[in-house]
This record gives sequence, C-alpha cells and structure tokens, in this order.
Amino acid sequence: MTALADAPARKRPKFLPTLVRTTAFKLTAAYLLIFALFAAFVLGYVAWNAQRLITDQIRSTIDAEIQGLAEQQRLGGIRRLVNIVEQRSRGPGASLYLVTTPVGERIAGNVEAIPPGTLDKTGESEIEYARSKEAIGAPSHALVRVFVLPAGFRLLVGRDLEERERLGAVIWRAIGWSLALVFTLGCFASWFVARRVLSRIDGMSETAQGIMEGDLKGRLSITGTGDELDRLALNLNAMLDRIGELMAGMQQVTDNIAHDLKTPLTRLRNRAEEALRSASSPDELRAALDGAIEEADNLIRVFNALLTIARLEAGRISENATEVDLSEIVSGMAELYEPLAEEAGLTLVGDVAPGLRVVGNRELIGQALANLIDNALKYGRSDAGGASTVTVSAWRDGDAVALAVADRGPGIPESDRGRVLERFVRLEASRTKPGFGLGLSTVAGVVRLHGGQLRLEDNAPGLRVVITFPAAATRPSGNWKLQAAPDPVETPALPPPAASTEVPKPARLPST
Repeated sequence: MTALADAPARKRPKFLPTLVRTTAFKLTAAYLLIFALFAAFVLGYVAWNAQRLITDQIRSTIDAEIQGLAEQQRLGGIRRLVNIVEQRSRGPGASLYLVTTPVGERIAGNVEAIPPGTLDKTGESEIEYARSKEAIGAPSHALVRVFVLPAGFRLLVGRDLEERERLGAVIWRAIGWSLALVFTLGCFASWFVARRVLSRIDGMSETAQGIMEGDLKGRLSITGTGDELDRLALNLNAMLDRIGELMAGMQQVTDNIAHDLKTPLTRLRNRAEEALRSASSPDELRAALDGAIEEADNLIRVFNALLTIARLEAGRISENATEVDLSEIVSGMAELYEPLAEEAGLTLVGDVAPGLRVVGNRELIGQALANLIDNALKYGRSDAGGASTVTVSAWRDGDAVALAVADRGPGIPESDRGRVLERFVRLEASRTKPGFGLGLSTVAGVVRLHGGQLRLEDNAPGLRVVITFPAAATRPSGNWKLQAAPDPVETPALPPPAASTEVPKPARLPST
C-alpha cells in the first residue's frame, strides 16, 4: 500500500521539467515575453506622454501668471505687485508665489523655504520647497520660474507637482498590475497549451511504443480539430496503413511462393528421383535431365519476375528512359505474336495509329505488352467455339497515349479485377493453364512506374485491358527519371481506337 501511494509522488516531480522543455511551452513563453515587452513599452509611452502634457500645461500657466504680474508691476509699481501676490497667496490651490528684495529678503508669498541660489538663476527649474517652517522636514516638489523685476526685485511663480506625481504613480501602478496579470495569464496559458500538447504527444508515443512491441493495428488518436497534430496523426496513420498493407502483401507473397512453387519443386525432385531409380539408358537419363532443366528454367523465370516486380514497385528501374515510338513497339509486338496466335487457332489483329510517342523504358513497355498478349492468347479463345480474335490497338487520347489488348475469352468478373493485379493470384478458371499469376502484376508495376493508368474492362464477351501513358509532349523537357505513380485507378471510358493503318516492320522485343 505504501509503495502504491509513493509511486505518484515519485513521478510527479518529473512532469514539470518535461513540461518546461516542450516546444509549445517555449513558444508560448517567448510570445509572452514579446507581448509583455510590447505592453510595457506602450504603457510606458502613455505614462511619459501624460506627464509631458501635464508639465506643458503647468508651464503655460506659470508663463501666463508671470506675464500678468509683470504687467501689474509695470502699471502700479512694486507695492501693487506685493498686494496682488498677498491676495493670491492666501487663496487655496497649487500655485506658488514669492517676491523678494534684490538681496533675497522675502517680501510676500506663500513659500517659506527654497534651496539656496534658486533666485540667482532666472528661468525655469524644478525645486524642493516648503510652504511653512513645519514642512521644511518634508519638502514638496514644484516647477518654478524666476523673473527679475525692475530695480532688482525677484518674482518666483510656480506650481506644485503633486498632481503630476500622483498621476504618474497611478499609471505606473496600473502598468505593474497589467504586466503581473499578463505574466500570470501567460504562465497559465503556457502550462495549459504545453500540457495539452504534451498529453497528445505522450499518447502518440504510447501508440508508437505499442506498435514497436508488435501491435500493428494500433493507430494514433485524432481529435477532429484539424490542427497540425491531427494532420501529423492522419499522415502517420496512412503510413501505418501502407506499412500494414505491405507486410500483409509480403506475408501473402511468402505464402504464395511456398504454395505455388511447391508443385514445380516437387516435380523436379520426382523426375530426378525417377531417373535415378528407373533410367536404364543414356537417352532416358538425358530426357530426365531435360525435364529437370525445364522445371528449373520455370523457377528461374518466376524469381526473375518477382525481382522485376519488386524493382518496379520500388521505382528503381529508371535506366534507358528515353522518348520512344509506342506505335512501333505495339506494331512490332503484334507482328511478333501473330504466328503464335495462328498456332493457337486465334486471329491477332493490329490497329495502331502512327506517331504515338511516350517517354519511358522501351524494354519495360514491351515486356508489359508482351505479358498482356500472352495472357490473351492463353485465355482468349471463345467459349462458343467460333473464330476468336485478339485485338492489339493504340491511339492518341488527348494528352495521353492509350493502348489496349482485347480478347473474346471468358473474361474476368468485375469483383476480381482488382485482385488479379496482385502477385500469384490466379482465378479458378485459369488453374488448368500454365503460369504463376505474375503477368498482370508486372504490367501494373510498369504502368505505375511510368505514371500511367491501367483499367480492366468487359469486352462483351472477353477482357479488354487498357493502358494510358502521358504523351511525350506533356513531359517536362530536360533530364528526368521514371517515378512510381499511385496504384492504377479507374478512368473514364476511352473512345474507340483509330482506324487501322499500315506500320513498318518492327524490331523484335523480348518477352517473359
């Protein structure tokens, strides 16, 4: 019980240093400091300006009184001036008056004591003074002006500065309270913001820790505010989803390799074992070795296809990327496969528009087209038993170049058209045909690498595979590299291909 009670006490001191070290707290504190300095500057300027205005008003009042008293002295002499000063001195107010002889003896006024030498300096000055002998120990401040009268008499007129000092004290007290309030609210805001951000960061850290410990289904929480942490969480969740898909795909590929390659490996072993057990002549041994070599070649082709798909998905195959004539590639592949189509009892028709140019890897585009034609020849025979036709076409479609391979076979159900692009996926109807389910995966990788789009359509009956590439004229000029595009997506239906045209004799391209 004691250990449980002490546990929070041990953790609590760590929170404040962690909070202070957060970026949110530092930014809020920095903004607080900047705002406090700005507020202090503004309030200080207001206080200084208010005091300056009061001083100017006092100065104007003193000047007006001196001019009036000097005029009275000029009209009535020193006696009249003394009488007026005596009358004003007895009245309440902050005004100060003093009339002295040329040697400094007091004649009239309400000022009892002033600093020595004050009357010797004409003009304006701030002094300490006392109205009575009892107030000499606690002098007050005043702004005064000394004026020399005819015959050497001195006239001092001033104004007590208590009002100005009181106003200044009020303003500076308000400044102090304002800064204290700003500092308090700023510290609370810093603590609140940092605590909120820190709690979300801690939640992200806990989720990341759980993912590292094996919980791959964990995802970062989203508050729905749309702030930067929500955007970060959304991107990280999307990345985790993609990682999960890749790991699931890797697991599926591993399972498919173990399942689909088991049969050819078993056949290879059985043939070798059968040859060792029953072969009685060199011809029989040679036949067994030929069969084993054929099975080994099939396995090598599978692994080569897997390696090609992996490189395509990583976007690392970008060599020999140039502007190529797609019309020549399509026409060449059609002519290359025409004899194979005749052997299979099919008719291969080429329908290619001239001058179609794209930027890409010639061999990869040819390989993708070869895989499509090969699939069409395998599965393109009509179930009705009539003449079957495989059509290879290419045409210009706006800013894109499109090519299509269409057959009259059973086709692919719409629900399976996305699944057949995955590796080792073979539908039940195609299990009797040779192959490993890697052809369309390779095609999808090539299309993705070239920034194109792949679409599987119903040819009524049969399957129509349509690929679109950006035309060469839409590519930026200069040096460039192939970059993997997002997964192929459905696009609006393309128009029918252009009329058939004659094409020159093509160069032969490799196929797998």
